[in-house]
Amino acid sequence: MKRQSGPFMTIIFACAAALAAMIAPLSGALAQGRTIRLVALGDSLSAGYNLPQEAAFPVVLERALKAKGYNVEVANAGVSGDTSSGGLDRLDWSVPDGTDGVILELGANDMLRGLDPAGTRKNLEAIVERLKARNIPVLLAGMYASRNLGPDYVQKFDSLYPDIAKKHDLVLYPFFLDGVAGDRSLNLPDGMHPTARGVEIIVERILPSVESFLARLSQR
Repeated sequence: MKRQSGPFMTIIFACAAALAAMIAPLSGALAQGRTIRLVALGDSLSAGYNLPQEAAFPVVLERALKAKGYNVEVANAGVSGDTSSGGLDRLDWSVPDGTDGVILELGANDMLRGLDPAGTRKNLEAIVERLKARNIPVLLAGMYASRNLGPDYVQKFDSLYPDIAKKHDLVLYPFFLDGVAGDRSLNLPDGMHPTARGVEIIVERILPSVESFLARLSQR
């Protein structure tokens, strides 16, 4: 058989390189067949308030990740009405041993109740530190304060998520409701909780951040 050379081989090498780049995200622990266990620790936005179980954020996220080839389970540890304090109180039993990573989505109810952002900051940081002590990494999903709470409150609340992420070197998704907040067609009649389609959009938007998080886990 005649050996191929020139432009033909250049194309072959380029295709091989492209294929390798596609496979790269599944390297390390993710490529070893072991199931990566994530926990979505949050409030009603994670729990799937007034939605069928299969439409809740953790289930939709798990489905999206599996469609991309990841061997992942995402447990739903969302509790409707939960504050950052409530999440801290139930942390140990909500995040069992064997958990590989946590998606932390808390603080919205603190804001809706007008609680001091300093307290929210303290609680979220305590959650991060306790998980760190257990060698469980965190992806921090942020929230923005309602603008009618005033500029001082908004500044203090909005800044706590990037501050915590920077201090503890976390993957940060700045606004959990990005692309959904304020859109009536994507929210339930209460105007605060996403519809099933709204959850799908949340997952589409957060997916690159979750993949970055999984890449970190694969390097551990």
